[in-house]
Amino acid sequence: MRIALAQITPHLGDVRKNLDLHLETLARAKKEKADLVVFPELSLTGYRLRDLVESVAANPATSREIRTLAARSKDVGIVFGFVEEKPGERGLFYNSAAVCAGGKVLHVHRKVFLPTFGLFEELRFFAPGRNVTTFETPWGKTGLLICRDFLHFNTSYLLFAGGAETMIVISAAPGRGLSGGGFASSRMWELMGEAMGRFAQMFVVYCNRVGFEDGVVFAGGSFVFDPMGRRLAQAAYFEPELLVQDIDLGEVRKARKNWPFKRDDKPEVTLAALRRIVDEYRD
Repeated sequence: MRIALAQITPHLGDVRKNLDLHLETLARAKKEKADLVVFPELSLTGYRLRDLVESVAANPATSREIRTLAARSKDVGIVFGFVEEKPGERGLFYNSAAVCAGGKVLHVHRKVFLPTFGLFEELRFFAPGRNVTTFETPWGKTGLLICRDFLHFNTSYLLFAGGAETMIVISAAPGRGLSGGGFASSRMWELMGEAMGRFAQMFVVYCNRVGFEDGVVFAGGSFVFDPMGRRLAQAAYFEPELLVQDIDLGEVRKARKNWPFKRDDKPEVTLAALRRIVDEYRD
């Protein structure tokens, strides 16, 4: 399977320009014979939206841009980020990601953990998602997370317990602190990719954006780790890039056979312990 990570710089608040950028990138990825193209968090809208959130919100069932991308997925899988206004929940907006394949939207994930501290203010504008789940795709059982979701290891465990073989993470992570030609903050994401690849025994595909918005610089550094925690590829920091990497999904079988973390997992023990912790919780 060939994956292309589209480390792009979206245009803030301009969905039409971003759709054109997606289509141009998809054309490049198809020339590289990619089976799956992954775009960053909020790739259709830009990240620092603030009061623009409402004006760029889309219903996946009726959005022209999302229908266009879904139609392009007949011969290549596509993952992208957008602002969602769910049918039946008018006035609630979600930081969402969609997976398209076979000409349709297969799955939508709504970001669960919304950072609201320092330069982050997502809870001011977005409602939190309420679910983390795996889903079937042409390339096997898959899980999807958005940025901060990935830094809570319980989300990775839920995908592991749910049988995911590939974890896709889309991100708009700023760069903070220069270190060795890149950002010191990028090491946090890379460590998580290595650990989750190794111990959840799945491919970890992380696509981050680049560029500047409202005084914030985004780090790039997109990567792929294999089910043994080995880094297969990494994009440059700072710069746009289309990173193409072949993966062998048979490596998941090999890793889980040799190191039987999945075989020996006991989700019922985890569930019982969590119920007890919640029941005993006191302010």
